[in-house]
Amino acid sequence: MKADYQKFLTDKSQCGFNAGFDPVWIPDFLYDFQKVIVEWSIRKGRSAIFADCGLGKTPMQLVWAENVVRKTGKPVLIIAPLAVAPQTVREGMKFGIEVIQSRDGKIGPGITATNYEQLHRFDPKPFAGVVCDESSILKNYSGMLRSEIIAFMYSTPYRLLCSATPSPNDYTELGNSVEALGVMRRVEMLATYFIHDSGDTGKWRLKGHGYNPFWQFVASWARAVKAPSDLGFDDGKFILPKLIMKESVLKSKALFGQLFPISAVTLNEQRYERRETINERCNKVAEIANANKRPFVAWCSLNDESKLLASLIDGAVEITGDNSDDEKVAKMMDFAVGKIRAVVSKPSICGHGMNWQHCADASFFPSHSHEQFYQAIRRCWRFGQTREVIANIVTTEAESEVLNNLKSKEIKAEEMFAAIVANMKQYYSATPATYKPQKTIRNPSWLQSA
Repeated sequence: MKADYQKFLTDKSQCGFNAGFDPVWIPDFLYDFQKVIVEWSIRKGRSAIFADCGLGKTPMQLVWAENVVRKTGKPVLIIAPLAVAPQTVREGMKFGIEVIQSRDGKIGPGITATNYEQLHRFDPKPFAGVVCDESSILKNYSGMLRSEIIAFMYSTPYRLLCSATPSPNDYTELGNSVEALGVMRRVEMLATYFIHDSGDTGKWRLKGHGYNPFWQFVASWARAVKAPSDLGFDDGKFILPKLIMKESVLKSKALFGQLFPISAVTLNEQRYERRETINERCNKVAEIANANKRPFVAWCSLNDESKLLASLIDGAVEITGDNSDDEKVAKMMDFAVGKIRAVVSKPSICGHGMNWQHCADASFFPSHSHEQFYQAIRRCWRFGQTREVIANIVTTEAESEVLNNLKSKEIKAEEMFAAIVANMKQYYSATPATYKPQKTIRNPSWLQSA
């Protein structure tokens, strides 16, 4: 009776659902920690893998998808950002898993990869499973497209979300993942674990008594991994070279006719400061990029920044929103194989999913988006990188508030990962005996480079 009641409580907590099956194929090319994650995810059926950049989300999702194909005899669709779909096809070839790329709605008998913008061309009925690669970008889409993606996933019995930045701005954004997986509605999650902030009813904060239950709930359908040691394995080859943050703070101009430069606090002031210092900031980046002939990525936010940087940096090619999808893909792939020396772009265009380990030098004009900043850094600073990665942060005196906000968001993101990892053991039946969850927050990259 006691066991039945405990099962009843577990089911009511939404932490006990399983909708999967026993794995039918776990290949040797997966690392041990990847095998543990994939086996759990297949048995779960609808789950999320929040693995940091470079930890092998692509081979894990390919093995997950191949298991669904072999178990059901039906196809699986992988939805990914632009240029990541062909990259997924190449990864599949490397591991002996056939993946076809489609942008017109045609599918193969096994795994098909497409990009988010082409999802409307596909009928969900034939698919047994769907994978959302870089699933955190769901928040960047309009409500209509986000609803379309979630509705598509609802039509398939097996679902997998993969992301290195699952909650880019705040914990409530995990509601997108909860809803896509069918664990519960986003509004239900908010009502269960969150409360309106008394100072701003437009914001939500975790209930004081709901902190541990919330992270236990998340750990029941997600695995968060910053390093193999989070699952009790040796970090081995996944210990990355050092990330070096170099901050170049330029002199500011007086804002809005002020006698002396002041800190830009409001968004209007920050936009004004950014536009007024375009020449100075772009010239500084060009000076850094042209100091040697190594591969270089210049990340920017404004179209004027992109155009000017491309004209100032030797051998640079600009990737813009005006480029066709084919042009964007071609430029990204040419840079990946060394045909292009330097690229200039916005993180929103090609900051997700690309493998650019051949490059170890980049520049940034910081914005308030921690997700875009982090994802852009991890295009280069990831498994397979052999050199120290230098991230040049070029900003002005008046933009100190932007930089401080970015740093605080990084600390919050670290806290989130630490909370999920600390609660994984309770629900991890396949955990090795050596499992030791992190009890402390790792130093964010800003502190590592101090």
